[in-house]
Amino acid sequence: MADRRIHRLTLFKIPSAVDQEKLIDIYRNMPTRALKDNKPYILSVTAGSTKPDQRAQGFTVAAHSEFNSLDDMVYYDNECVAHAELKAFAKTVHQGVMMVYYENQL
Repeated sequence: MADRRIHRLTLFKIPSAVDQEKLIDIYRNMPTRALKDNKPYILSVTAGSTKPDQRAQGFTVAAHSEFNSLDDMVYYDNECVAHAELKAFAKTVHQGVMMVYYENQL
């Protein structure tokens, strides 16, 4: 069976609006900074602040990333230098539990 596109949603609890914006800026640059075999490999990334709402359960930033395959997402998690830099920053500003959800597009 051929791989299908992977949609990944990552939710962060970052209290500082300044830190939220910095993380969002990192995500904005991710499609051109994240390289695999010296080429961009992330199909799309969008990130933004959540709306103040009880249903947000304290999550303040949401990021949606789209990958061509599960292999690309695994590379992103384990080998991508740009993602490692994002994670290093996020670890310094994130509080509580982070949520990552992904699925194959039908």
